Amino acid sequence: MRMIRATKNRNHAMVSLAVASLLLSGCAAAAGSTGRAETASAPPPPSSPAATHSGDPHAQTQSSAPQSPGPSEALKMICGKETKDDISSILALKQAPHTVDEWTDSTYTCTYHLAEGPLVISVKESPDPAPARKYFDALQDKLEAAPIKGLANLGFPAAQTPGGAVIFLKDSSTLYVNATGLPAAVGPQKVAPTDFAYQVATTILACWKEHH
Repeated sequence: MRMIRATKNRNHAMVSLAVASLLLSGCAAAAGSTGRAETASAPPPPSSPAATHSGDPHAQTQSSAPQSPGPSEALKMICGKETKDDISSILALKQAPHTVDEWTDSTYTCTYHLAEGPLVISVKESPDPAPARKYFDALQDKLEAAPIKGLANLGFPAAQTPGGAVIFLKDSSTLYVNATGLPAAVGPQKVAPTDFAYQVATTILACWKEHH
């Protein structure tokens, strides 16, 4: 009985976080959708050692598909002003955190260098939903992540690990938020890394949904 009650309380807390994220998210300057990556007006950012060594799991599940021209505007949002502002608000930061981004193997990665440790957000862009689902399932198995069920998954395939990894699949995009490098209590609210990663993921999803 205690286990059932704890599970219900956990799900309720995650739904509350999702609602808070939807209210928090600011996407006025964002544009684009999460479909196939569009041609970028500028060349792809150079490979960054900081991003490469930040624990990005996509580097371990790369495909041999040709490199697409660059990330779409929607993908760039994970390293854009809106996401930086949201993270700053969640953590009560006085200024936006320093970030390093990278585009390789159809994966856009943004590493946030927080005072407490690295937060790595990445999106793997697949050609269409079918291979995207295959990639998501493989990543979920690799991370040994448990499915996020009920209202907490916002209607998308989603999974999480106890240590701070959260993944969502939307259309052809696999969103991964890796907060495993953060301490057990994150920010002024002292939330668990998984809850923090979940809140960051849902703010990004809210922007994507608004501009899809």
